[in-house]
Amino acid sequence: MARSVLLVHGFSTSARRTWVEPGWVDLLSEAGRTVIAPDLLGHGDADKPHDPDAYGRVEELVAEALPPEPVDAIGYSAGARIVLSLAAQNPGLFDRIVIGGVGGRLLKHREGNPILDAIEGRGGDDDMVANHFRSMAHDDGNDPAALAAFLRRDQPRLDAEHLASITNETLLVIGDQDFAGPGQPLADEMPNCDVVTLRGVDHFGLPKAFQFMDEAFRFIGADPMA
Repeated sequence: MARSVLLVHGFSTSARRTWVEPGWVDLLSEAGRTVIAPDLLGHGDADKPHDPDAYGRVEELVAEALPPEPVDAIGYSAGARIVLSLAAQNPGLFDRIVIGGVGGRLLKHREGNPILDAIEGRGGDDDMVANHFRSMAHDDGNDPAALAAFLRRDQPRLDAEHLASITNETLLVIGDQDFAGPGQPLADEMPNCDVVTLRGVDHFGLPKAFQFMDEAFRFIGADPMA
């Protein structure tokens, strides 16, 4: 029986926008895979509490959606970090892992959070990435207060020691115009991670990039044309 596939979307978007509309879910289904694509707490059709403490179970809620047997996992942006956090805690949850829209930026400690500032109306207008997230936070039925609470949550630690414990075969896909890149510094922290860099692709365009789909499907052995 073919493995199920977990799809975890990024911040301020949803399973529908990230995975359904670009065609991921249909193509994986055509390849005979069962798709698990939850909306993260605070996003999409999920509950949207305004208390940051309510978001301490984000990773746990994703894990609770999984079957007993290992699944392949594809995570994008914040969803990629969630997949990595779960894999570091329990590599047996997953078989193969694809992470997109993350890179060396994930390893850097940064003071403050310009995306949170933008969503809550602070900061200047010269940070194009933060302003794009602010626009997304006020669009498509999103609740900006819930998304701000999501950003304020305590996240599981994900340092070099945790990343080194992820022994799953992993593929990192990132665009060469992605602010989160480059991908290689992050991949170097994991023992079995390869990198594919897509030319002319930025962070927000990655889920719609056909090459991302092709690389991900090939890596997990899900060929819709087979």
